[in-house]
Amino acid sequence: MSYLDKVDRCNVRDLSKYTPFVIEGIQVGWLSPERTEVVLRHQGVFVKTDTAITMSPALSTPEDRTKALADIAPELVASGLFRPGTGEMYGVKNQWSDPALLRMDRMLVPAFGTRAYGVHLNGSVVKDGLTHLWIGTRAADRIVEPGKLDNMVAGGQPFGLSLTENLIKEADEEAGLSADLAQNARATSVISYCFESANGLRNDTLFCYDLEVPEGVTPRNTDGEISRFELMPLPEVLDLVRDTNRFKFNVNLVIIDLAMRLGALTPENTPKYEQIAAGLRTRP
Repeated sequence: MSYLDKVDRCNVRDLSKYTPFVIEGIQVGWLSPERTEVVLRHQGVFVKTDTAITMSPALSTPEDRTKALADIAPELVASGLFRPGTGEMYGVKNQWSDPALLRMDRMLVPAFGTRAYGVHLNGSVVKDGLTHLWIGTRAADRIVEPGKLDNMVAGGQPFGLSLTENLIKEADEEAGLSADLAQNARATSVISYCFESANGLRNDTLFCYDLEVPEGVTPRNTDGEISRFELMPLPEVLDLVRDTNRFKFNVNLVIIDLAMRLGALTPENTPKYEQIAAGLRTRP
């Protein structure tokens, strides 16, 4: 195994078999053939053109589209090809600064192949000149990657919150960090990847933050997502990333990116360094 293997794993896709999903002339996602068939049963909501699936022109505002999709969501779920919702809404857009063209439940996002945003926080402590990272272990009841290792804080980006507001919220829920401490986190990087999964196309962008955690502070989970935390030296973390599959798939990328920025991974000591760097920012 290698660092490049972990990056490549998050970029396995064949978009030629998908139908573009378009809103207001802008492609915002991709639908698989079987999901295309399901959504086209709802002609008042979705329309097929020569090259794409779009939402009905009669649904002319984001609010109209959001309500129309929510109304038929139970029927989509009943097909077995769309996951039941959680009530947490994501904005559909191609760039974070763009206005949302539609809001959909986060569980529907992969099925439509639309971009999902998230925040990840690297919590570090320098001891005896060596960087250590707070690493969480995901609870056994998680839907995605149960029991895998995770960043100190990570979460999807819901509609209606700024990135900073979401980071502070997630830092409180996942690691018990105060708002005063969490707001010291620095925005340091952005990672994008896209791969096919059983639930559709994971087309994700992660905003990465770094936080120096005071030595007297120990993360403590409050929402049940993390079962334990461990402070680990960065070289040990990197060995686990490179040589095992113990980390959640996208956390590998966040840690690789951090190690590149810190100079722990360099063109001299890291095979395929350029390919790794390019693979951290793939946006189909």
